[in-house]
Amino acid sequence: MGVLSAEPLSNRSANQNTERTVTLPRPKLWRPKRVLVTPAALEWEHGHAMLARAEALGCEVVRLKANRLVGLADEDPRRTYGDAKSTLAIVVAPPTKLRLQPIPPSADWRLDLAEGCPAHCQYCYLAGSLSGPPVTRAYANLPEILSAAERHLDRGSVTSRSAKRRYEGTTFEASCYTDPLGIEHLTGSLAETIRYFGQLDAAVQLRFTTKFDAVEPLLTLDHNRRTRMRVSVNALSLMRFEGGTSGLLARLQAARRMTEAGYRIGLTIAPIMPVEGWREQYRALLDLAATTLGEGPGADLAIELITHRFTNGTKEVLTSWYPGSSLDMDEATRAPKRTKYGSLKYVYEPEVMEQMREFFMVELPVRLPEAQVLYWT
Repeated sequence: MGVLSAEPLSNRSANQNTERTVTLPRPKLWRPKRVLVTPAALEWEHGHAMLARAEALGCEVVRLKANRLVGLADEDPRRTYGDAKSTLAIVVAPPTKLRLQPIPPSADWRLDLAEGCPAHCQYCYLAGSLSGPPVTRAYANLPEILSAAERHLDRGSVTSRSAKRRYEGTTFEASCYTDPLGIEHLTGSLAETIRYFGQLDAAVQLRFTTKFDAVEPLLTLDHNRRTRMRVSVNALSLMRFEGGTSGLLARLQAARRMTEAGYRIGLTIAPIMPVEGWREQYRALLDLAATTLGEGPGADLAIELITHRFTNGTKEVLTSWYPGSSLDMDEATRAPKRTKYGSLKYVYEPEVMEQMREFFMVELPVRLPEAQVLYWT
């Protein structure tokens, strides 16, 4: 289903790449209805810079008298969700954020520049990970966060100990709890982090994943090829579950521009689902990626393959956020699996998982022969 609708995108992309005269749509930029600022955040220059950006956009700014975010919940859960998703809070990252944690299979360390995301993805994995209303919290004490990263160099236990990925150096994932590009026009944190990693005298790589396309502020940075930008993509019929994000073609075009600016790039194909006609749909996706990305000089394309999974907690939260969603979260069709923390998550049955894995292992070398598959999960 929905396979033919991918054709016009693919054809248009091919024409654009051939002519090299592309009129790009204006990127989708989030404008929060209100911005909360804590006193502690204004003790940092970066906090003042974020506040200035919010004021320049005309956002309602509320300067809090205390450092706690209170009064965010309403009796109506839908209103709570709507208000939270339209709120940016400029705060200071707690001390726990400065004690970096491994984040397998993506990277050696999780580097949180913010927490929360303005998008409305109906399968959002953050739903079961964040406590309270889903307000986007941007961290003002960025210098402390970057100092913590430097203290963790050469101490990785995930990619640093992998014979296949050791060439990446110590890896840091900046998009575990946020989409940093989706809020970059307000925070400026991603650009500062890219600059910081670019000047480090060490074998290191910063990684971030995004569903947005506003990459222009990053294109002229001195990144020293130490940042890998990955775009999260999926079969076209599944894009309806990703509200408030940039379109599929826009994301791929953004990745192409990053390649031309010397960045390493990647595709995070997620969450993979065996929907009707899934083989045809994912072939169309890979063809569109191949056509749009091309094979520019020095291209370095990594692929990460992530199947859909959920827990009872995420299902409960997502059902309350999106009560009319058609997303399949039927435990009866899934296989229960224990997480490393002992809780249950529901993945596809082993036979289905193997069919999907085999499909990508066969199709990727044909359609994106230069790409390196980092992992399947």
